[in-house]
Amino acid sequence: MSWQEPFLRWRDRRLADPAFQGWLAGLPLIGALARRKAAQAFDLCAGFVYSQVLQACIEVDLLGLVRTGPLSLESIREGTGLPAAGAERLVRAAAALDLLAPRGPGYGLGETGAALLGNPGVFSMIRHHKLLYEDLVDPVELLRARRTDTRLARYWAYAGEAEPGQVKTESVSDYSDLMAQTQAFIAAEILHACDFRKSHHVMDVGGGAGAFLEALGRAHPSLSLTLCDLPGVVPLAETRLTEVFPGREIRYAGRDMFRDRLPGGADTVTLVRILHDHDDDQIRILLSAIRKALPEFGRLIIAEPMAATPGAQAMGDAYFGLYLWAMASGRPRSFAEIRCFLNEAGFAHVRERRSRQPLLTRVIEAL
Repeated sequence: MSWQEPFLRWRDRRLADPAFQGWLAGLPLIGALARRKAAQAFDLCAGFVYSQVLQACIEVDLLGLVRTGPLSLESIREGTGLPAAGAERLVRAAAALDLLAPRGPGYGLGETGAALLGNPGVFSMIRHHKLLYEDLVDPVELLRARRTDTRLARYWAYAGEAEPGQVKTESVSDYSDLMAQTQAFIAAEILHACDFRKSHHVMDVGGGAGAFLEALGRAHPSLSLTLCDLPGVVPLAETRLTEVFPGREIRYAGRDMFRDRLPGGADTVTLVRILHDHDDDQIRILLSAIRKALPEFGRLIIAEPMAATPGAQAMGDAYFGLYLWAMASGRPRSFAEIRCFLNEAGFAHVRERRSRQPLLTRVIEAL
């Protein structure tokens, strides 16, 4: 037992005592803190309702309607197709969550709503969350076993597939498109955090439809590029990148990255939102394969949201913890955990590169 434990137990008893809570709420300074904690506790209870307000706003394109300026309730009713009472109820709920804000006689964008409009890929992810909500209808039942019959496991076709290399293109097009739509902001963070000017050849492993290589290729036109992903995914990337970079030589490698040997030739390998989607044994196999594919002083760059991120702990073990459990593959990992896997695979020098939005992605460089 740590020296703090007796105090923590005393604190827990006091905070659970209704009389003590009432006494705290009446104190001038501590009362404000107590009220804030009470609001946080209520938000935990109401969080699902808040998410459904956001879902409804996206479904009826409420934020898009007021993008160019405030609208009256009647105009919002016409634009959303909702009955008058339903439109008013949604607008008031959206305003309470700062998605909208009262502006004159009508409603315009709130600060949070405007920020969401600045990242269109978020809308695709919000729509996609319908699958997660269905899987979480009975969270305790979901947690009893690592099931592979969930909506998310079926959506991410490779997650529950015994032979991922045999997955057909039509089975992966939806999730590959979703990842591409949500990749732009992540790519910008990686390019801000890492210097690619000394790289000659970059291979993006698990590169999906090629969204990151598109951003990298635009920023560094002289780089040699290789995209490595499942054989069923590679045609999607080839179609996209051939259109974006006509005449540019880009290599494509259809591989099951946990069973097949990775192609050599690259001095930099990137893994963008890959590790947290897979279990520990798979991570060991993948990192070892990358180390073998790289030259002696080759570099690996990992970018993904991570557990234990200061100020965003809930994003890691709460959101991604349950999301990946429902997906039936992977788990959120901290920087320290990933560093251990990298050291085990033979990467001796591991450091974090500062990203501007660590809640969305943190960046690791390993040599």
